[in-house]
Amino acid sequence: FMQAFWNVEEAQAKAIQQLASFVRDNSALPLLLTFTEVVTFAMKTHIDSLELQVDGCSLLLEILSQALEQDVVAALGENVIRSLLETVRKHSENEELLSLVCTLLMMISASEVATKNLRKAGVIPDLLSILRNFLHNEQICLSCCGVLWSLAVSENNVDQALLKSAVPVVSAVLQEHVQSGTVVESACSALWALSLQGCLAENEYEPTTALLLDALRMNPERPVLVKNACLALASLLRLSGLSALRFIRDSKGSGINLIKDAYCLHFDDAEVVEDICMLMNEMVQYDNVVLDMLSQEMEELLFEIKIRFPSR
Repeated sequence: FMQAFWNVEEAQAKAIQQLASFVRDNSALPLLLTFTEVVTFAMKTHIDSLELQVDGCSLLLEILSQALEQDVVAALGENVIRSLLETVRKHSENEELLSLVCTLLMMISASEVATKNLRKAGVIPDLLSILRNFLHNEQICLSCCGVLWSLAVSENNVDQALLKSAVPVVSAVLQEHVQSGTVVESACSALWALSLQGCLAENEYEPTTALLLDALRMNPERPVLVKNACLALASLLRLSGLSALRFIRDSKGSGINLIKDAYCLHFDDAEVVEDICMLMNEMVQYDNVVLDMLSQEMEELLFEIKIRFPSR
């Protein structure tokens, strides 16, 4: 039906609505997954129709969410990704639609093949433009930072210059949403990946360290956030003594105290403790940091970790 009436917008809209009625039926997922390219082609054909774009994206989001719940791999091809980016570029000022598309892109980017297709389609400038224009929108920030993380951690990265331009934008997200745990988790992971790729300039080391300390300070109870912040801080301390100095001399309080507090909250979470240890391993590379650690009796914490986690 959809293929027979490509040019009839009303027919495509009704078909998408009909497909949406099947989403709640778990047994329909295999069939629905075969419609992803057809739906995005309808969106591309009727790119000017905002309503059809929203309905199409909502349907794709429902299908992918259900696939995730059922642990089914939903491999979306290059055509789907290019169609979604055409939607982004055509409706670059519609916040509701962009929020849907960005959430879709984040879910899609979990696949390595999809990440390559996203890079090939030139998604990074689009993500940065969306972030700059909708910095206030938590869902958009969370999703875009998630996609940037996927792009930055992938191997053979050829987008170094573009990724470098992402650092101040992701930093702005962290500053804007420092009290929103989910957004901060995503932004911290993006900054960690960007630092691993060598995307931070020397003049960004200190302010980025301060932002990550603020993130820890404001959200110490979130294990994923603590892990991501510790990994990002460890990467920064590995890169620069300036980061190490800021870590112990931050105007709002020493990072050592934050690490002690984080351990007290998550002492029974082996993964969090492992990342705290990774950060401390970078801290002890600097004599001035070691002196501060000794003065704050950090050796007691290290001894406790060794007893509690002998294999780590």
